[in-house]
Amino acid sequence: MVIISSGVVLTRTCSWRLRPPCLVFRRRFCGAATSCSVSLKGKRNSEKEKVIVISGPTGAGKSRLALELAKRLNGEIISADSVQVYRGLDVGSAKPSARDRKEVPHHLIDILHPSQDYSVGQFFDDGRKATKDILSRGRVPIVTGGTGLYLRWFIYGKPDVPKPSPEIVSEVHDMLIGFQTEYNWDAAVEFVVNAGDQKASSLARNDWYRLRRSLEILKSTGSPPSSFRVPYDSFRENLNSPDANDFDENGSSGDDISIQNIQTDLDYDFLCFFLSSPRVDLYRSIDFRCEDMLSGAEGVLSEARWLLDLGLLPNTSSATRAIGYRQAMEYLSKCRRQGGVSSPGEFYGFLNKFQQASRNFAKRQMTWFRCEPMYHWLNASRPLDAILEFIYDAYEKESETLVVPDSLRMNKDLRNSREANALKGYRPRNRHFVGREDCSSVLEWISSEGCKSEVPCVEGTAT
Repeated sequence: MVIISSGVVLTRTCSWRLRPPCLVFRRRFCGAATSCSVSLKGKRNSEKEKVIVISGPTGAGKSRLALELAKRLNGEIISADSVQVYRGLDVGSAKPSARDRKEVPHHLIDILHPSQDYSVGQFFDDGRKATKDILSRGRVPIVTGGTGLYLRWFIYGKPDVPKPSPEIVSEVHDMLIGFQTEYNWDAAVEFVVNAGDQKASSLARNDWYRLRRSLEILKSTGSPPSSFRVPYDSFRENLNSPDANDFDENGSSGDDISIQNIQTDLDYDFLCFFLSSPRVDLYRSIDFRCEDMLSGAEGVLSEARWLLDLGLLPNTSSATRAIGYRQAMEYLSKCRRQGGVSSPGEFYGFLNKFQQASRNFAKRQMTWFRCEPMYHWLNASRPLDAILEFIYDAYEKESETLVVPDSLRMNKDLRNSREANALKGYRPRNRHFVGREDCSSVLEWISSEGCKSEVPCVEGTAT
């Protein structure tokens, strides 16, 4: 029996500035249900081209599921991962191997240098372009990743914000470059707030790309970014309409009117799945995977050293804010200030921060997607063949309804469950790094190699 591996950690970071509408949905959309869950049984539109979307928390095994599904369906994979776009960041982003990418074509991997920023708007354009290309060749697009905002825009669309002129782009660059050169984030935010965007203060620290975009939009339109309507909001209002309140005690609707409207209004027939596993098992897998990423000479620490050697600082760009890389860069920077020396206690402190940040990210992902009604939740601890067969049949059959069988369904709600009680007693337990001697090889690498400044050439193919 083949089981989906849940030992993959995708170390990326997202700033959840668009708050998941759990509170809104729970009151009006879920009725008597105990969580923001919807039984998605809306009618499918057989006249539209189909696009499969597979998401899940970091470490759930969605990459392997997408790979095996692509083999069965003659598909190609579009990565919806905010870190896999960067060349050289392989281990920490759990990129598909060269063998996997040769066997199944992958898109939006290794398309940027780590010094460049990448936005949700760019992903929408690139992802939609790749989708059209795949469909034009008679193949099946399979979008997979855990970056929630990327997938939300990909499915529902992006706001119609005018593109700034080259003159405005240059003007905004000149306005902010002084702040950025001096690492004066607070003063830069105050400048943009005074220019007219009060919400600039809620941006993630050192997110210079979004700060520039805010000022560009202000200069181009006279209005802040928040004044432009996001298409998802229209669908959310539809879900909150009176027709969407007629739910039974299990949280399912007889007619699913609003869900049908979503399927009708979207330009593709999206089949969306969220792969997860019991939280304790997921957390344990994440902890072990973080350890694996630190073992050997070519791990996260080696990639973090390369980022530092490029002149990048932790938490100052999209790549260096990514989970795993930020913690590793901060740790190596401290070691360099200490002359290449680290104690076992300092190493274990870094490992603990890495594991905690990864678990917290998985928790945020589950919170985000719990309020996304388009997704069918699947239990990653079930046999891979059974999950593949279910998704394959859902794609091939022209059925008006799509219902996940109880044997494969993953429960969204943790309240009043044994899993919630088990989480309260969760404690990290390492399998490789346990005692002081277990990290000696890592400390030797830091002393001999980790503090040397080397910038190797990293190649990557833009797909």
